[in-house]
Amino acid sequence: MGKGGEKGEEAGEREAQSRLYSWEEIQRHNLRTDKWLVIERKVYNITTWAARHPGGPRVISHYAGEDATPQLVDDFRALRKTAEDMNLFKADPLFFSLYLGHIIMMEALAWLLVSYYGTGWITTFILSCILATSQAQAGWLQHDFGHLSVFKKSKWNHIVHKFVIGHLKGASANWWNHRHFQHHAKPNIFKKDPDVNMLHIFVLGDSQPVEYGKKKLKYLPYNHQHEYFFLVFPPLLIPVYFQMQIIMTMIRRRFWADLAWAFSYYMRYFIMYIPFYGVLGSLFLLTFVRFLESHWFVWVTQMNHIPMEIDCEKHRDWLSAQLAATCNIEQSFFNDWFTGHLNFQIEHHLFPMMPRHNYCKIAPLVKSLCTKYGVHYEEKSLGKAFIDIVGSLKKSGHLWLDAYLHK
Repeated sequence: MGKGGEKGEEAGEREAQSRLYSWEEIQRHNLRTDKWLVIERKVYNITTWAARHPGGPRVISHYAGEDATPQLVDDFRALRKTAEDMNLFKADPLFFSLYLGHIIMMEALAWLLVSYYGTGWITTFILSCILATSQAQAGWLQHDFGHLSVFKKSKWNHIVHKFVIGHLKGASANWWNHRHFQHHAKPNIFKKDPDVNMLHIFVLGDSQPVEYGKKKLKYLPYNHQHEYFFLVFPPLLIPVYFQMQIIMTMIRRRFWADLAWAFSYYMRYFIMYIPFYGVLGSLFLLTFVRFLESHWFVWVTQMNHIPMEIDCEKHRDWLSAQLAATCNIEQSFFNDWFTGHLNFQIEHHLFPMMPRHNYCKIAPLVKSLCTKYGVHYEEKSLGKAFIDIVGSLKKSGHLWLDAYLHK
């Protein structure tokens, strides 16, 4: 393979070299101070340029010593060109405006409810459910704007993203981008995808449980992880772990703009609800809303990935890597709304810049391509997807126990 120059000096500038490199030599350049990658069979030294990568240095560094060509299969390139010709990468502003409108409407409805009916237990519970629904839907919407699928190449996309995730959810756009872009670059790859870093609370896939078992690692009784999952992951992820991590990240990394947006969320919330519940009551209400939202978020986001292959780097091509790590959920009006169109996880991972309302249009073409090349395209019902989360954890837990008890 030909050796390119320092990618990122001047556009098009490249060293005039025609030397060929073996994959063994390329793969040795995967260090923090020495990074090469391959694009279109050309080798680039990105050691200094990585710091200026638009998606962040960690994302591009995950490909150090690898082939980072976005699409390797000619037919997949043709499919992407077809999607472009069909204008499937063009967002419908009306769709997202109406979506934002229904979130704001739920926020207003919640306040009107407590204003009219007071703060009784039934009213408070209904209020919490409405607010949790608006929070979950705002989460799916910020996910869209975070991928630059709406008003892309425009500063308005970034402003709306910060408004939705900051003012409507009290979170950080930069924090989300840092985590989520790594997930898309290397889904379900240990040490590269932060979404599979379970902090020793769970063991995932087939290889990690065996590794922990052989090393006699027992931070928790993993053979029971499918049971304590219900006590740890859904109820605590957002109100405890994410809440603390987001605030600490904004302060530590000096994301002052994000902190200001998040502050505007809390200021609006307490202005709206302290007159009815007081300070402590409003804090309890907020925690309960986060608790409900967390259950929704966990089941939806994990159903597409945890039951799939989770392993160390296997250096697959783009198409195969995404299909091994993701699955789809059957389409219906409810499933589309409930999951924020993340039921089309395969199409979303293959075309992360495509607006969600076009996933159903590209899905039949993706299925045909997968059939042609023998790549497994998994689709299941929503109920089975939820069950598979627990079944996958149970299977991994038993693998750990077998390895742990084996002498």
